[in-house]
Amino acid sequence: VQLQASGGGAVQAGGSLRISCAADGGTLSGYSLAWFRQAPGKEREFVAAVRPPTDRKYYADSVKGRFTVSRDNSKNTLYLQMNSLKPEDTAVYYCTSRLVWNVQYYNPAQYNSWGQGTLVTVSS
Repeated sequence: VQLQASGGGAVQAGGSLRISCAADGGTLSGYSLAWFRQAPGKEREFVAAVRPPTDRKYYADSVKGRFTVSRDNSKNTLYLQMNSLKPEDTAVYYCTSRLVWNVQYYNPAQYNSWGQGTLVTVSS
């Protein structure tokens, strides 16, 4: 399923932002979903993932306790609530999916469908 992220913007350090990811046709139900981000000049890095069927959540250490991933299957939408934002959170955020859960959920090479990302800029 093709996903498109939206909702990025500029925010001051300490602020909050919620970004969304909608399915472009099809359903998110049953899919493993993940958020990654890529800062200028850096590699794409794992942020958070949701594992079906219980929607167990996984987070990068750098965002644990500040970010919350969730999904609403009725709206075919994945969310990332970002609180206590820091300048180092500045990046383009991407959502992606897999039909089958993989233990290397943190590895971007395990996903083959990437939509347009959304830019989040955190100023100090």
